[in-house]
Amino acid sequence: MDIIRRARLKEMDRTALEFMQSIEADRWIFKADLAVDRAHTRMLLENGIISEKDASLILEGLDQIEEAGIDALNLEEYEDIHACVESRLIELIGEDAGGRMHTARSRNDEVATCIRIALREELEKLIDKLNDLRRTILLRAEEHLETIMPGFTHLQFAQPTTLAHHLLAHFDALSRDLERLGGVYSRTNRSPLGAAAFASTSFPIDRRRTMELLGFEGLVENSMDAVSARDFLIEAISVSAIIMMHLSRLSEELILWSSQGFDMIELDDTVTSTSSIMPQKKNPDLAELIRAKTGTVNGALTAALTIMKAMPMSYNRDLQELTPHLIKAVTITAASVSGMERMIRSMKVKRDSMRSKLELGDLMATDLADALVREKGLPFRTAHKIVGKAVSEGYAIEELDEATLRDVLDPMLSVNKRKVTGGPAPEEVKRMIEQRKRELSLI
Repeated sequence: MDIIRRARLKEMDRTALEFMQSIEADRWIFKADLAVDRAHTRMLLENGIISEKDASLILEGLDQIEEAGIDALNLEEYEDIHACVESRLIELIGEDAGGRMHTARSRNDEVATCIRIALREELEKLIDKLNDLRRTILLRAEEHLETIMPGFTHLQFAQPTTLAHHLLAHFDALSRDLERLGGVYSRTNRSPLGAAAFASTSFPIDRRRTMELLGFEGLVENSMDAVSARDFLIEAISVSAIIMMHLSRLSEELILWSSQGFDMIELDDTVTSTSSIMPQKKNPDLAELIRAKTGTVNGALTAALTIMKAMPMSYNRDLQELTPHLIKAVTITAASVSGMERMIRSMKVKRDSMRSKLELGDLMATDLADALVREKGLPFRTAHKIVGKAVSEGYAIEELDEATLRDVLDPMLSVNKRKVTGGPAPEEVKRMIEQRKRELSLI
């Protein structure tokens, strides 16, 4: 019987036990739980709360549990990993020593600490993967400083730009995501350990010592806040949802651009599939799944916010339901970032096809209006009306001579003129790329 229940309650109904268990999350925090146990034990020893002999036995027992692995534990027989590990420890070294490990601690501050440790590791992985994607986008952009293509508004041909300029827009969006991840990491990397159930403890513990042992940057100081705060977790899901939104937008473009209607890129065989009945098909399944999984991560965020919205202070068992949503969100996001990096790195750019699209959709209309302003001194709104009417009624603009028209209608010249900060002119995009390469230590 569970060592936590036996002094107060009868054995739990099996159906109720299965409903209350959190095995997926328990597996996720297994190593974090052992790290917390070790840090807490060392702190108890250093502060004279337990003896050196008992501390030594506890640490040896924890080593045996870690070496045997989580599959050696009977997780299915316990409410959670914490009770399971403590029970196994007592089996190994006896209750006289093993029963002292939980002194001055509750499962409430223990699980809050474990989640922060495990999430911290996931965030580090996600940051690395996001940097890999940013690096790949930057290197591909550098290859296409003069690869001319149509830019879009409302998914309609709008003005000429370059593929480098377009890719750099995605790079910058992902860079803001990286900044958000840094903020989440900072707020996650604070220790709640020592808050106990919610009112701390009467034992003379040292919370800063366990904070240091576990590599945290600071404390969640208020003991009630420490056990019940999950805003860091929700923030991690929120940033994951924003990252997925950015990946979904890029996925949508890759899907469109690789279709026969656009024919601007070809996705590599390694990130596509074919039809079970139509042998000619090359389907952008990876991009489509990233687009779809964005909805799953959004759902995790909605679920997490809903779980927390009416929860009174301090700890409530509802909090257990948050962790699976967190795991799902960060796992999907990390895999999606990796998948996007592979697609961008391996895609084939069809330069000639991209350029040919510039003959469609009157992309030079804005340049014509600008030329009327420069050459004829017209107000821009008047020039806008003249060009708009010419486009709609299909006649030539007689106000400009042939040489001027020839220059105005050259899409590369149009792009080259747009040298303002952040514009698509190759020299300006190159400047932006060089700056971002320095930030990524690629120079």
